[in-house]
Amino acid sequence: MPKYLVQASYTAEGTNGLLSEGGTGRRDAVEQVLRSCGGRLEWMYFAFGDDDLYCVVDMPDDICMVATSMAVRATGTVQSRAIPLISPSDIDAAAKKTVEFRPPGA
Repeated sequence: MPKYLVQASYTAEGTNGLLSEGGTGRRDAVEQVLRSCGGRLEWMYFAFGDDDLYCVVDMPDDICMVATSMAVRATGTVQSRAIPLISPSDIDAAAKKTVEFRPPGA
């Protein structure tokens, strides 16, 4: 399954929810939303700084990832972005591909 790095930041309302149910409660909610679309949580950590939360998730495909992302973001309690992760073996396969490209002005 494709893997994604999810970076998220809570709004004030989302932070209040986190304060009331705690980190393990949010982890359970993340696991539930991922399962509902056929996905799985690999790991999840809270942080402070630009982002409040980092997760690596496995999802069946991009459509499931987008559907999950839209459902979560539509609540208005969190802003997030999902970054597709590429395995070393996929990089090996990409490096073996022949790509024709003409640089600008060449």
